[in-house]
Formats: sequence, structure tokens, C-alpha cells
Amino acid sequence: MAFPQRFLDELIERSDIVDVVSSYVTLKKKGSNYFGLCPFHNEKTGSFSVSPDKQICYCFGCHHGGSVIQFIMEIDNLSFPEAVRFLAKRANMEVPEDQADREESRRRQRVLALNRDAARWFYQNLSRPEGAEAAAYLEKRRITRRTAMNFGLGASLNGWDSLLTAMQEKGYTRAELLAAGLVVQNQKGRIYDRFRGRLMFPVIDVKGDIVAFGGRVLDRSEPKYMNTTETIVYSKRRNLYGINLAKKTRRPNFILCEGNIDVITLHQAGFDNAVASMGTALTVEQTRILSRYTKELVLCYDNDAAGQMATQKNIDLLKDSEFTVRVLQLPRRLADGEYVKQDVDDFIKFQGPAAFEAMLSGSANQMDYRMDAVAGKYDLSDPEQKIAYGGEISGLIASLSNAVEREVYAGRAAEAAGISPAAMLAEVERARRKKRGREQRELQRENLNTAALRQPRERAIRYTDLRSAMAEEGVILLLLLDGALAEACRELEPEAFSSPFLGRIYRRLREAWDEGRPLSAASLSGECTPEEMGHLTGILQRPVTAANAEKALADYIQVIRQSADKRCREPGEDPLQAAVAKYRGRQKEKGNGGKQL
Repeated sequence: MAFPQRFLDELIERSDIVDVVSSYVTLKKKGSNYFGLCPFHNEKTGSFSVSPDKQICYCFGCHHGGSVIQFIMEIDNLSFPEAVRFLAKRANMEVPEDQADREESRRRQRVLALNRDAARWFYQNLSRPEGAEAAAYLEKRRITRRTAMNFGLGASLNGWDSLLTAMQEKGYTRAELLAAGLVVQNQKGRIYDRFRGRLMFPVIDVKGDIVAFGGRVLDRSEPKYMNTTETIVYSKRRNLYGINLAKKTRRPNFILCEGNIDVITLHQAGFDNAVASMGTALTVEQTRILSRYTKELVLCYDNDAAGQMATQKNIDLLKDSEFTVRVLQLPRRLADGEYVKQDVDDFIKFQGPAAFEAMLSGSANQMDYRMDAVAGKYDLSDPEQKIAYGGEISGLIASLSNAVEREVYAGRAAEAAGISPAAMLAEVERARRKKRGREQRELQRENLNTAALRQPRERAIRYTDLRSAMAEEGVILLLLLDGALAEACRELEPEAFSSPFLGRIYRRLREAWDEGRPLSAASLSGECTPEEMGHLTGILQRPVTAANAEKALADYIQVIRQSADKRCREPGEDPLQAAVAKYRGRQKEKGNGGKQL
């Protein structure tokens, strides 16, 4: 929707960008700006800048940038209206709504209300004869009634349309049930319950809204687990199971588990800091949610091959993040004389909460885990495999930046392989030299790529007349630096701009001046796509002083008018054909000894 500009200006004024960004990113003041690690790409050196004077943010690495509204849109993956409402609620402001927006908001609220009523119906089924099988399953897994209530567990019935009928009786339509993902429609048009004969797990977001459901079969049928598809209120990439409860924990870390039952079992055992990703793969969006509540993660997955793969994948995702990462590796359980795989639920059941607490306290850091994983791949009694182990483990240890850590872990690796610490440390240093060489080559490539990205021709916004466009950028930059300069632009019309994007921005700045509103990049959020806003924010990073602003502005205007006049004199001329004609003319001159005919 189109929000009134004065409302957006007041919203931006009351939503200090440093304060808002600080709730997502750790910022440190350097000069007049604040810097931190960019939340939009992995980096080790903070290149994400926040300007309290301009009320904008910008990453010099990936070129994400914009106003406080743009930041919320990007980091929480919200639409422009959703980001505006989020900030308005934060600033305790009432949002002016239009008819279309009210309708969208009504649809979202209806889906959330439907999910809430469906969750109550599922929970009530546990006490009915039709839900006896689900209740028996909870008893078998030693999940108490109180825990089931805390998590809102329930049961879906075996009938094809039990939920459909129950919710229609409450006044919900079939279209709303389809929008919530609670029913499906087959090719013949028949609508029936998505979840049938399953133990139900409501998915509750950080705001306490029920946004989706997961369902587990109670027999051996497939699929074992089924989840709500993406809906207007739910995206699995941006939700964590159990986060609504875990966010209240007083423990210093979060335990990241593999499944819903693991989370429930841990909470029941007193570990109220457990959450699970919606699937084993952690996403960047989920790490952003976690970073609001903790800076330490403990990965606790099943001890089978799939669990180890998920652990390694998440370590790789988190290696350059602000999190401290530890790994709790569950031991295999002895059963009938053989060791079998074990998950969190098994461990709590057979070993008890105290044993898990002891393992949690002694959980390995990610380096210990990765070294154990490498050692497990080789038979260290075999000389050839010992050499291969030395090559791989030295490369891993070489990634450590601290010399003392390298020496300590090299000693551990040498002891495991049965070789001298000096020989292992020499291999580590050799691997480190190779690694440094690769990093330098990658840095050179990155610098070249970054330089190319900063060239206007390579940006998301492309220019057909580079000379004019550079002057147009200069005009916009100076107007944002000093709004009073708009008076000197009275005779410069937006139609003279060669870039439609820059012309549109210039028109909005002129309108703001005419209406007596402040001129700022932040106020242009509603006018720009994320790519355009990032481009505009990049323009604002150019160094500029107010000393000769009027002279510079006059020069820019002259360039723009000259370019516009030239374009008017050459209507419809193909730049490529013009260049070819010019080239042929020069060649002809050369062929005649430079003499004019």
C-alpha cells in the first residue's frame, strides 16, 4: 500500500537506525559511524556501516544498504508494508491503512485465528476416544500431560474431513483452510484434511502466534513426518521449533536439536534452551533469530551418519559467524551386545538429565569435534593412512589463527597418529603457508571483483549515458547533503535526466522540498526496490564536502543539460551504429594520409 509520506517521515524519525540495527548486529562506534559484521553475508572483518546522521546503513562488501525500513525488510524477509507495521508497533504509532492493505491484514489474521482454533481442536482430541492412540504414544515416549499442554500437542483424526467439518462449523471457509495449509485439494476438486491420524506439533513463532503444524504418524506408514507448506504466515526458513519457550531461558546458550520430540524431551528434563530447525539444515534466517537471544550454540544431533552430516554442515555455516559453537556428541547405546545409534530422547530416557547435563558441560568445541571426525576416517595403524591423516589434519589445524592453539592441537594430532609433535607442527606450518598463498590469491580476485562492482556499469542500475548519470548522482548527493540547494535546481527538470531511476529520485526530492518536508535517503524507502535502495545508499558513500557544493552543483547541472540537448538533437540514433560510423571515418582518414577529402 501507499503510506502517507508524512507518516513515513515521522516513523523513520522515531525509529533510530542505530537502535534498531543494534538489536540484530553488534555495533562499535568508529568516528561518526557505527560498524559491525554484515548480517547479509559471512565476513570476519566488519564492513557493515550505520550512519546515525544520514539514518542509513550500508555494507561495503556486499552492497546491501538503505533506510531502517529497508533493513527490516531485508533481515526479517518482510514486505514493505509488513516492515512499516513492525516499526510502527515498535514506535507505538498507529498505521494508516487503505482498503487493499486492510484486506491483506484481515486474511493474515483469519489464518492465524484458524491455526489457533485448529490447535485447540487437536489438543482436545487427546482426551477423546478417537485420540487414544496419540495419547498412548505420548505415554510411551514418557511425555507428561503438562508438557503436552505447554507445547500444545494434539491429535488429528483418521477421517478424511474431520478438521474440515469442525472448522467450517466455527465459520471458517474452505478457501481459508486451503490458505492455512490445513486441507488439500485433489485434481477432481475434492478437499480433505492434510493431517490424518497423526500426533500434531503446533509451530509457534517468537511472537506467540501459531503459524504452522507438524504431524508424526502413529504407525509405520509414510511419510513419517509431514509439515505445513509455505503459507501467508509461515516460512520454514524463518522459524525454529520451540523458540517461543526457549527465548525465555536463563541458560547461556541454545541447544540445537534434530527433531521436535528431542526438543520436547529436553524441555521436560529441564533444558528449556532447546530448539530445532524445521529440518536438519540450519538457515541464515534462523541464525538471525537465534542471535537475538544467545551467542553460543550447542549442536546436538543424532549420532548416525545423517546426524554427523548435519552437524558438519551447520559448523560450516556458522564458522565465520558471531556464535561460539560447541558439539555435544551422543555416545552409542549398548543393546543386546551391540552398539546402536542414539538420539536425545533415548539418552534422556536411559541415562537421565544429570548425565546429559554433564555431557553438556563437557561438550567439545567445534575443533575437537572436527578433529575426531577426521581421525575416525583413517586406520592410524597403517603407515599410508597415517600419512593421509597427517595431510588432512594439518590442513584443518592450519585454519586456526592463534599460534598457541595450533601447537596444542598439533600435539594432540601427533599423539593420535603416533608421530613426533615437531613433525606434525612442521606439516601444519607448511599447510598454513599454502593456505596463506591461496587466501592472498582469493583476496586479489575479491578486490578485483569488488572494484568491478563499484563501477557504475556493473551495478544493478545500468546507465546508457555514463557522463550524465555521474552528474545526476552528484546532484542527488548534494541535495541530500544540503536540502537548501534544491532552490538552485529550479530550472532543472527531471526529464533532463538520462537515468529514469535517478530522474524519479530527483523528482521525489524536489517534491519534498516544495512541500517543506526534510530531504533524506531514508524517506525514499517506499519509492525503491531493494536493489535501487542499495544503489542509492552506495552513492551516498562518496566523499563530499559542503565547501564548494554550489559550484559543483552548477557544473553537474551544466553536464546534464548538455547531455540532454545532445540526446534531443540525435533522436533515435543507435549508439552502436554511431560508434561504427565514427570508427569508419577515422579509418578513412588514415587511408588518405590524414587528409580531409
